[in-house]
Amino acid sequence: MVKETKYYEVLGVDPSCSENDLKKAYRKLALKYHPDKNPDAGDQFKEISHAYEILSDSNKRQVYDQFGEAGLNGDGGMGGGMPTDIFEHLFGGGHSNFFDRRPQGPRRGKDMLHSLKVSLEDLYKGKVSKLALQKQVLCAKCDGKGGKDGVAPSTCQGCGGRGIKVVIRQMGPMIQQMQQTCPDCNGEGEILKEKDRCKQCNGKKINTERKILEVFIEKGMRSGQKIPFAGEADQAPGIIPGDIIIVLEEKEHARFTRKDDDLFIKVKIDLLTALTGGQFSIKHLDDRILLVNILPGEVIRPGARKCIRHEGMPRYKNPFDKGGLFIEFEVEFPENNWVTDEAKFKLLEQVLPARQPLPAFGNAVIDEVVLADDEPSSGNRSRYAHDDDMDEDERGHGPQVQCAQQ
Repeated sequence: MVKETKYYEVLGVDPSCSENDLKKAYRKLALKYHPDKNPDAGDQFKEISHAYEILSDSNKRQVYDQFGEAGLNGDGGMGGGMPTDIFEHLFGGGHSNFFDRRPQGPRRGKDMLHSLKVSLEDLYKGKVSKLALQKQVLCAKCDGKGGKDGVAPSTCQGCGGRGIKVVIRQMGPMIQQMQQTCPDCNGEGEILKEKDRCKQCNGKKINTERKILEVFIEKGMRSGQKIPFAGEADQAPGIIPGDIIIVLEEKEHARFTRKDDDLFIKVKIDLLTALTGGQFSIKHLDDRILLVNILPGEVIRPGARKCIRHEGMPRYKNPFDKGGLFIEFEVEFPENNWVTDEAKFKLLEQVLPARQPLPAFGNAVIDEVVLADDEPSSGNRSRYAHDDDMDEDERGHGPQVQCAQQ
């Protein structure tokens, strides 16, 4: 009979349960109420961890079964004896070390980060992506013990179950102390005979499993945003599995550029549309066609930027609210000599704004010139071509002949 059953009830186990039953119950509850997965269950998680910390320690469990929480706290419940009597009886000495030890419990495993490349279309429309991963899981056949049914590994005598050994080396007058992995148990702290090992995991306690994760990409998510999968990281005996964290990585888009919730695109229009108005189209990320109107009289200059409101990226967690779509214009001018009719030139002069008058030149000498394409003149081209055929000495890098002075 036990004095109290509170800690057993917290873990949902019977007071007569085995150590393995305790581990299973704790692992299940810890995954369910871990703060990363259930932020509102912090106090419950602490209570579960504390109960397991007491019951997983055989000495503490014995004190709890016999005297309850009062025995652990040292404030009575021991038949009128002093609190030190129980510790001296159970631990063979003072009890200061017992209280100096901080509650441990199973440690938490490392999180696993994985990058997932997504297109801008996926971030705009949302998508469910499947991601295949390799992860370590506890062997199902031996439940992570490493041995056959009913066979438990023994504590390594070489390291005392710590998995490491302290080696002292003396080099002359100097003494060097080093830690190294125990060669007897390969750092596991336990030894299992070959014949007693689980056939499925060969005593390693874990197996490799292919895991398919369904990653829900919500509308408006951004590059660098993290999507956690609580408790889905590698499993190992005596630890709480960490999380698998998917990190989104946005692919470069051929037409659109994103900045926060706004989209940017470059559009080329002809000169007539830029001056007199008209329409042009944009294929959006959800395959819709935006037919954009330029009103007559609205002049679009090269490099001008306009905005279409509420056609940018959907805002995360509020997808019906969108940013803006910003358009940077490039005006396409006609080719040279696109019109040769003198009458049409006169017509353009009548329609377009008047030319700016020339300034007064006064008595300055005036030379009238004509523009040419930005190319070297024929004389320079022949000289450059001649230089290409010369070696370094001919170009002036070799010996020079000086002109005689009279």
